[in-house]
Amino acid sequence: QASKQASKQATRITTLGEIGKFTRGRRFTKEDYTSDGIGCIHYGDIYTQYGTSAKEVVSHVRSELAGSLRFAKTGDVVIAAVGETVEDVGKAVAWLGQEDVAVHDDCFTFHHDQNPKFVAYYMQTKRFNDAKDAIVSQAKVKRLSSAGLGRMPIPAPPLAEQERVVTILDAFEALISDISNGLPAELAARRK
Repeated sequence: QASKQASKQATRITTLGEIGKFTRGRRFTKEDYTSDGIGCIHYGDIYTQYGTSAKEVVSHVRSELAGSLRFAKTGDVVIAAVGETVEDVGKAVAWLGQEDVAVHDDCFTFHHDQNPKFVAYYMQTKRFNDAKDAIVSQAKVKRLSSAGLGRMPIPAPPLAEQERVVTILDAFEALISDISNGLPAELAARRK
């Protein structure tokens, strides 16, 4: 009980801009996609292909684009800057792969010294999404700016506490995935 109390006292609320830096990706188009080449993350893939973190990419672009692209490094968080709804925009994936990955221009790379999965998990919370509503452009296509993201609050507990939280959330995510995938398969097998 005392360690939980000490942990709460050590947690400060800061902003994303105080703990890291945002870099907008660079443009690539459908014509630039290849079956191999430079691994890349497109904002649309963040919604449909990735969870909280990723170690491998699902898409690649032509190798000759290398000089014109911007890259996320291991431990960076890639954030979708565009979406159809306020809930969609701002979805984040912690990049944990060994190779640098090209990032589309409708995304931001967040360079920081926090636990990347802690940041990505926090960006899924109701508190973050409620605060995000004030910084999202209210046009037909919702957009985030780096200045707006920089003002977003985030708790910054010690790294050991961040790791503890990530371990708990990873276990919960694995359990949900197992229930979502395993239970329907088990039911289908029993029906047969």
